[in-house]
Amino acid sequence: MPGEPILIIDDNILNLELVTFLLSTKGYDIRTASDAEEALKTLKVFQPRLILMDIQLPDIDGFELTKKLKADPNYKDILIIAITAFAMKGDKEKVVAAGCDGYIAKPIDTRTLANIIAGYLRSNTSI
Repeated sequence: MPGEPILIIDDNILNLELVTFLLSTKGYDIRTASDAEEALKTLKVFQPRLILMDIQLPDIDGFELTKKLKADPNYKDILIIAITAFAMKGDKEKVVAAGCDGYIAKPIDTRTLANIIAGYLRSNTSI
């Protein structure tokens, strides 16, 4: 869905650049943040429809940040898709418990990411 606002939160600059490139070339309005503090500052001036949330962040982890956002009436309706390099047994349950609406494992599949994101935006449904 071209033009849709998306916030990408990841402390790895290469991941930020890759996902930004993949989604911006499809017409999405992208902002980025490298940690929770920067993400919260960005959210004061940018209203994304979807957040791609890295779970392994340096200050507050992605689970805690998701819980915080879902508890706030200003942000509770934003779709939050967890992204993590550590796809282990029980991760899906942790993602759901934190309030995430979806889950994508790293490494990012460059051929399918944009379609996966479009699917979440179209359906507006969870995992």
